[in-house]
Amino acid sequence: MLRRLVAGLAAIVLVAEAAVLVLVHLVLGRTTRNQSMSIAGMDPDVMSTATYAMGAGIGAFLLLCAVLLAVVAVRDRAPGTFARVVLVTAAVTHGLLGAVAAGLVGWGAFTVTMVILCLLVLTLTLYAAQDEGTATPGATGAPGGPGGAPAGAPDVQDVQDTPPPPYGELRPTNP
Repeated sequence: MLRRLVAGLAAIVLVAEAAVLVLVHLVLGRTTRNQSMSIAGMDPDVMSTATYAMGAGIGAFLLLCAVLLAVVAVRDRAPGTFARVVLVTAAVTHGLLGAVAAGLVGWGAFTVTMVILCLLVLTLTLYAAQDEGTATPGATGAPGGPGGAPAGAPDVQDVQDTPPPPYGELRPTNP
């Protein structure tokens, strides 16, 4: 139940963040166009168009992340490889933006980005823990030997770890 709640909450927060960032980019683009601002001789129309495009790109990316999180919450299954890569990219981006926001905008913006980062990472880790706990060893289904291993390779179920040594004694724990 916690996994679905976190994934759903993250989806809602990302939709709100997408709306806010698109609005901010619209205001910045409109301001650049109305003021005829120029930085180092760049064309103001190009700058305002680029600002609009950046806002649309960021909004689309965050909405994609929100849709992927909503699908994860509804299905209550771990995200696939593509979804996991997109969500990890969003988490890394929020981490970097949080570091920049602390210095440029203030601690409030840092806190917001870190809360979103925590929701993304918590969603990814909660569903990763679920997959590892329910996966059956050797059930890859690849052709070859038992459990998908090539013929002649030892079966995964035959390998056992030895218990750790008592304190003060050093010896390898793997065979």
